[in-house]
Amino acid sequence: MTQDPNRCGWRGMAGDPLYEAYHDNEWGVPEYDSRALWEKLVLDGFQAGLAWITILRKREAFRAAFEGFDPEKIALYGEADRARLMADAGIVRSNAKIDAAIGGAKIYLAMRDRGEDFSKFCWDHVGGAPIQNRWTQIGQVPAQTPEAVELSKSLKAKGFKFVGPVIVYAWMQAVGMVNDHLTHCFRHEAVRKAAR
Repeated sequence: MTQDPNRCGWRGMAGDPLYEAYHDNEWGVPEYDSRALWEKLVLDGFQAGLAWITILRKREAFRAAFEGFDPEKIALYGEADRARLMADAGIVRSNAKIDAAIGGAKIYLAMRDRGEDFSKFCWDHVGGAPIQNRWTQIGQVPAQTPEAVELSKSLKAKGFKFVGPVIVYAWMQAVGMVNDHLTHCFRHEAVRKAAR
């Protein structure tokens, strides 16, 4: 099947309604809600070594398994919860990634309790507004950028796991910290206008 000329040329997207809906409605839209940003960072961590479509297809199962990604609940998870999650075939079962999600919830709450807003912390790495790229071909889009490297270092310094610069850049693209829709894509201009 040929790629729609009015969309970004992601491999495997053409004809997949879930993937197309994600591209058309979510990817690249600036997200400023701290909890939603953290949820997406956790999901990108679970993606490590996998295709994003795998996570996208399991996203609702993840949300159910992790109780809506409520950091208050996840931070209290113990061995029984880890065992429950490792037995859940609906999600990616990885002890290291599950531990990273639980640890990340604790870090998120510790930041909040110190008066440090997770959204502001992240968005400050791009000057508070999306970086507006103007790529014309998929091959021009980098796997990481200096901003992603710096944000990755900052997240690691807080104690977050599965936040290397490639994962962080994919997350920055997803949450609209950068507009990496190709210029011919019908979403490029819409996402640009959605930025505050």
